[in-house]
Amino acid sequence: MTHFAGRAGKVLFLSVLTAMLLAATALAADIATGAGCTTGSSLRLRAEPSTSASVVTTLDKSVAVAILDDSVDGWYKIAYNGSTGYVSADYLNVDQDNVFTTYGRVNSDGVNVRSDASTDSSVLATIEEDAIVTVNGLVDGWYDVTCEYGTEGYIRSDFLDLTESSSSNSDIAATAKQYLGTGYVYGGASPRGFDCSGFTMYVYSQHGYSLPHSATSQWQSGLGTRVYSISELQPGDLVFFNDPSRNAGKACSHAGIYTGDGQFIHSSSSRSGGVIVSSLTSGYYNTYFVGGIQV
Repeated sequence: MTHFAGRAGKVLFLSVLTAMLLAATALAADIATGAGCTTGSSLRLRAEPSTSASVVTTLDKSVAVAILDDSVDGWYKIAYNGSTGYVSADYLNVDQDNVFTTYGRVNSDGVNVRSDASTDSSVLATIEEDAIVTVNGLVDGWYDVTCEYGTEGYIRSDFLDLTESSSSNSDIAATAKQYLGTGYVYGGASPRGFDCSGFTMYVYSQHGYSLPHSATSQWQSGLGTRVYSISELQPGDLVFFNDPSRNAGKACSHAGIYTGDGQFIHSSSSRSGGVIVSSLTSGYYNTYFVGGIQV
């Protein structure tokens, strides 16, 4: 009995050790060893280092990518925007000093931004999945980043996907329109029902932005650039209003998203409420317009 228990213990120990080694190998494979810039348009990212391998996706010219491995002659294993594969070395310029500027999207919840490129360093901030950061370079497998509200630090490269800038404003407006007709729910922040700031928060989260859940907090968040003239607004901009009879002493009483042509989309608590499109250039909303935020 003791003999079999000992054998079982050894088998269990070896199984655990093997799993740990495999996990460490997988993690190492995801850590960026360098960065590069694509030089060809419609560059094929392939599943294996071969021109006969299947195409994972295609890459535009002049995008920054993470280099994961350069051990295969004539090929680089890279990661970009959540996809991993191989590109020909003929179409990639390797960054020699690992100092560059691009954007990154956080790929996990609760990712720590640290004061140095080490898990032993202090945590400066914790950010959620799909948040967009500016990437300033690569240090020992960690990205040097600047976060949305100005925090500068380091995120380990396997928790960040290099990508283009966050979606354009017109994309944000298009996303907002998908929820036309959704009902108004006080405190709501999902397609099951929205209040005004819950709607703007949810739509912007689909494009990598993290907004607080109140009109005043969004206006005062420090996100983007404030504009105060309706003529300066662009589709996708946040718009804010302040009706003194409804603001409870706060800076704003309502929020929405500009869609162009003097209109905006918002979740209204009125009798004909829910997610609707209203005019910004006349009537109630024109009277109480505070300003907009462009990202």
